[in-house]
Amino acid sequence: MKRVFIVFIIFIFGSVAIIYLNLDWQKQRKLPVFQPKDINPELVDSILHGRGRGINGGDHHISNFKLTNQLNQTVSKTVMENKIIVANFFFVSCPSICPKMTQNLFTVHQQYIKDSSILILSHTVWPEVDNPEVLLKYAEKYNVDHSKWFFLTGSKNELYRLARQDYLVVPDVNDPNFRHGSDADFIHTENIVLIDRKQRIRGFYDGTEFLEMNRLIEDIEILKKS
Repeated sequence: MKRVFIVFIIFIFGSVAIIYLNLDWQKQRKLPVFQPKDINPELVDSILHGRGRGINGGDHHISNFKLTNQLNQTVSKTVMENKIIVANFFFVSCPSICPKMTQNLFTVHQQYIKDSSILILSHTVWPEVDNPEVLLKYAEKYNVDHSKWFFLTGSKNELYRLARQDYLVVPDVNDPNFRHGSDADFIHTENIVLIDRKQRIRGFYDGTEFLEMNRLIEDIEILKKS
């Protein structure tokens, strides 16, 4: 009986130590700053292949853009200032991965509904159909806060440039369907991207997996403290 008690005590202390070390690791954990060279080349535009930090030590950043949100408001890179961004690409009538992504992102949206430092940007890949009116109906279907979650449309060239050259989430020119945003070009990705306050990529997540949202939230918390 005494031996069982000793084993039990050792087990308890061991469990506490593991939990403490795990919490301490989480506290000390830092997120990588992704450069194009860190990403599968098939998901990066060929002009960026192998590119790391620049000669002057510069990181890869999201560049300026001009799009329109579900409230028919013009949106540019200025909305990213001093905010942590969660971005994805979708289209309203998508029957497969997009509903899962939107529902999973909604859990993140709810988590930070009162946090003005978090903004979700969902970019349509079918702007010919997904105009501001269509996007507004879609956003209201999910009862989102329009100031915390933008559904974006605009020029197909601009949207596809962002996906390929900035967010690094879809195939480059080696994609047989690549037409530089022409009518024949269509992208589809489950990737969700985490962007820090300096507009740098800090994480990638499978938007169709609910558990990945837990990892995303953990990483958002790390960025909030940095």
